[in-house]
Amino acid sequence: MRLAYTTAATTAAVALIFLVPLGWNLRNDHRDAAFAAAAERTATVAGALTAGANAKGVAAALALAGGGTVVHTPGIAPTAGGRAGAALIDKASTTLAPTVEDVDGGVVRLVPITIGDRHSVVEAFIPAAELNKDTARDWWLLLGLAVLLVGGAVFVVDRLARGAVSSARHLVDAALAVGDGDLAVRIDPSGPRELAEAGYAFNRMADRLVTSRTDERELVADLSHRLRTPLTALRLDAEALDPDDTQIGDFSPAELDRRRGIRRIRTAITTLEDEVNSLINTTRQAVAAQLSAPEDGLCDASEVVRERMMFWSALAGDQDRQYRVVGAHLRIPVPVARAELAAALDAVLGNVFRYTPQGTSFEVGLSRRDGWVALRVDDAGPGIDDPEQALRRGQSNQGSTGLGLDIARRVAQATGGSVSLDRAAMGGASVVMLLADADATPKTPSRFGLVGRGRPAREKAPERKRWQRGRE
Repeated sequence: MRLAYTTAATTAAVALIFLVPLGWNLRNDHRDAAFAAAAERTATVAGALTAGANAKGVAAALALAGGGTVVHTPGIAPTAGGRAGAALIDKASTTLAPTVEDVDGGVVRLVPITIGDRHSVVEAFIPAAELNKDTARDWWLLLGLAVLLVGGAVFVVDRLARGAVSSARHLVDAALAVGDGDLAVRIDPSGPRELAEAGYAFNRMADRLVTSRTDERELVADLSHRLRTPLTALRLDAEALDPDDTQIGDFSPAELDRRRGIRRIRTAITTLEDEVNSLINTTRQAVAAQLSAPEDGLCDASEVVRERMMFWSALAGDQDRQYRVVGAHLRIPVPVARAELAAALDAVLGNVFRYTPQGTSFEVGLSRRDGWVALRVDDAGPGIDDPEQALRRGQSNQGSTGLGLDIARRVAQATGGSVSLDRAAMGGASVVMLLADADATPKTPSRFGLVGRGRPAREKAPERKRWQRGRE
């Protein structure tokens, strides 16, 4: 509003600067028109006198000139009906050019006429009202025009100012929101060009901040995944050490110190593993909360499997585990964030390394059918005695860090799928995560036995024997 008031004052000043001279010129135009009419009347009578018209001709000329026009003879009393006094008439008779004198009620135009030895003065009276004719009307029109200009300027500037003020206010509010930590806020650039450009720059800055923070957290999550592989190997090596029980039996001081050292090593490894798991969960949740756009929740399942197996292969080689990756050579998009799927696969593979003996083979397979993608992890270990109870334990999540079957279940359910446990063709456990296919319309997950595991279990025995013979 302050801008509107300033504009109104400026417009009013400009109107005064231009309209006052215009009004004065209009007043002069009216006066000039009145003097021109008086000159025309005096010229009509002067022409008759110069032509030597008689009294009748002069009277006709006076009648043609109209009222207010008379002929005076210097040295005698002024003619009746005239406004000029004797002194003005005598003065005018001695001049060679017409003169204009002020009289009561207006002005008179006096034109001297000399014919031989006769001198006459033609008078044309101009009333003051005729001099100021239409002047008041013109001033009122100019005043109305000034008011219209000022009002229009105020209205236009107010409309423009409201848009600019609104855009600036939105920009300030968005900046304060980003300062408070809300990186999802964006503005619709509007208003003047400069403010619109500032809005676009703000949105680019916010996008850059989100990208930077997401990259940092994904880097932390990736580093955490990399730490998990050597950490798992270290934990397995620690479990292979001698017992650390110091309560049962008689031990020498050296043996007690050795067992206490083993216990401290195992405790430190467990604590470190819990911290890494917590760090992975925290970074995954933060990244998932920021990646709200649909395109940010897509990843290539085959690429994720290949990348994670590059890390787990080192630990598999250390433990003499044979493994195989099936179906990860083609692009298979799934509507899951990359970090989420990597964490779920790491959790399931971590269970294989944790709960099967060293040297146990395993297999990771990918398949797609009927709008679903099956990510399967089979092993040749002892298997799971009660799959349903294992899934319920994962669902309850009592005393766990959110890894294992529970994290795999949550990732699968986020896409409309689920997780199933069964006996693998290799003889151990088979964990299948059923995920929606991003390139197809998902269907109801009612064909679990047909997706990911192929033929029924009774038909797999010959194939299992062939695979085992080839491994041996």
